[in-house]
Amino acid sequence: MCGIAGILKVHPPGTPPPPPEVAIPESWLDVLDESIKRRGPDGQGRFRDRATRPDGSVVDVAFVHRRLAIIDLADGQQPMVSERGPGYPDRERSHRVAVVFNGCVYNHRELRRELENAGHEFVTDHSDTEVLIHGWREWGRSLFARLDGMFAVAIWDSKTGWLTTTRDRFGEKPLYAYCGAGTEVFGSSIAGVFRLKTTMDLEGPVQRHSVQSAAAAAWLRFGWSPSPPLGRVAQTARGFSFQSPVDSDSKRVGFKNPWDLSLRRTPRQTFIQTDEVDRLIEAAVRSRLEADVPLAVFLSGGLDSALIASHTRAASSGCTAFTVRMPVPEIDESAAAVQTAAAIGIRHELLDCNADPARDLLHLVRELGLPFGDSSLLPAYWVSRAARAEFKVALSGDGGDELFLGYERHRALSPLWYGARIPKGILRRLSRVLGGPAAIHKTMRKVARLADAAAGASFLDLLAIFPRSEFSQLVDADIDRIDKRFAIDVGALGAVDSREQFQDSALTADLNGYLPEDLLRKTDAASMSVALEVRAPFLARELVDRMIRVRPDVLMPDGERKGLLKAVARKYLPEEIVNRPKMGFSIPIGEWFRSDYGSMQQLLLDTLNSADPFPEDLLGFKINRAFVAKMIADHMDRKRDHSQRLYMLLVLAIWADWLRTRNRN
Repeated sequence: MCGIAGILKVHPPGTPPPPPEVAIPESWLDVLDESIKRRGPDGQGRFRDRATRPDGSVVDVAFVHRRLAIIDLADGQQPMVSERGPGYPDRERSHRVAVVFNGCVYNHRELRRELENAGHEFVTDHSDTEVLIHGWREWGRSLFARLDGMFAVAIWDSKTGWLTTTRDRFGEKPLYAYCGAGTEVFGSSIAGVFRLKTTMDLEGPVQRHSVQSAAAAAWLRFGWSPSPPLGRVAQTARGFSFQSPVDSDSKRVGFKNPWDLSLRRTPRQTFIQTDEVDRLIEAAVRSRLEADVPLAVFLSGGLDSALIASHTRAASSGCTAFTVRMPVPEIDESAAAVQTAAAIGIRHELLDCNADPARDLLHLVRELGLPFGDSSLLPAYWVSRAARAEFKVALSGDGGDELFLGYERHRALSPLWYGARIPKGILRRLSRVLGGPAAIHKTMRKVARLADAAAGASFLDLLAIFPRSEFSQLVDADIDRIDKRFAIDVGALGAVDSREQFQDSALTADLNGYLPEDLLRKTDAASMSVALEVRAPFLARELVDRMIRVRPDVLMPDGERKGLLKAVARKYLPEEIVNRPKMGFSIPIGEWFRSDYGSMQQLLLDTLNSADPFPEDLLGFKINRAFVAKMIADHMDRKRDHSQRLYMLLVLAIWADWLRTRNRN
């Protein structure tokens, strides 16, 4: 687990290239190194090379790496470089292949055996990074489809003079890139890529600080998006490998790996044995236990982590489960976790966290470099920071809700489908009545939101922080264009002529959108800011490939959320743990805004009431300040609960201020 970054510079044919250290100055590498250093405190390295392509263009490349040492502590340093392929004697040179890699390849030992049988000679004892080098020589781009792991990888091949980058199918590890003027900059940190992009000054004073307004508006509406809002800084697509630039015009060639998560094109099965599901989960946990440093499993009060902890206990008797005491009772699951640990029989530690919400929020938004609107980033950060004091690797239950249908909105899909057939005027009146100031009951608020979604953007409104009815009052923007682009990005468009097709479209949006772009982005940002590696057994390749073929009514028998997973868990856990209500990682952010816990009210009011918290010239759209003021007043007077919407506006304003500061530098 690490931080990676690099620069590729193409000099057109016939143009004498400057010296490599002039083409790519060390100061540029320093910028990238600074942006990723928190991800890897155990080592650092750099690599440079120059090659000539068949068309005569000269290519300079430079890699930067920060290491969090987990596997093969002695020999796993990066950038890792090899000059020989299989069958070459020591005195002969093949061609140089260099790799920087962030993540973990869980099936690296099986791949190593296969490569050794093909004649490859390994230098390291058990480094998963070296498997990537030999795998590239043997299989080329098809290597990536063989990997079971979480990864962001950059591979330089001096024979072709091409740089290849790729990410895992779920995007557990981030990778951002900027391409322009024959130059590519990539890195684990979008803030670092953006800062270097502006430092290089390749686009002039206007373009270099541009924001993609439609993308920024999507982030405001949903709190996340696959499309970064920073101009011309892109996120490397999940499940693709890219070779770029292929010529002096900086064209990119993409090669899609066969990792299709689209449910609509997958034959759905009506039955699966709980023993088969159990076997797949057990295998997934075992595959993620290899580490040369202390490994623990995060144990909350919920079902997912309890099942992961149970299988971890069976596979590794010396493993420890840990739970972090949260700072307020509303989000503290430590008592429930103690009960679960006792039932499992696993060694358990309770850790204390040091929470400073206002300060931590400012730090996280600026470090992430994105207007990320999920408030559970804060407790995820506190848990990671507390765990990192004792452990370097932790297993989590990420992916369980998406794979086994654990959200309230999953049960709402059928009512939403049928509700959309009711006249919109009736739905809007129902939403206003049930969701008004008198809506003190949670059920009333849920029905009101469902009616509002059925009259608006359907499932997208259930995903959104700002439903269409309120977003249209907040922002002067083309909402249809924003929603269409967002739906395409998360794979939620397609034929929805039946209730089953509508369900599949929505569940695809969860797997292709919400899981990687919200939950996994949150996990990576929170954990890697303190150099903690988090592994998610529920995202194991074989388990995912099997479960996405199972019908929703099998996953949720009789409409019970995660009913199939609960049936598996009953083999190991008592009924009171299996049926314990889901708490999740939500925080009482609305009450914190009212009570000023952790200075959150002061931060909210000082920020949103400042002279220009949402600069139109920067964001590209105008926000209705009067509507924002009414939201604040209604929330403080308890007329409406605008918890997450106010949090999102606060994050957007913090991010805009960070961007303005970058523009002035």
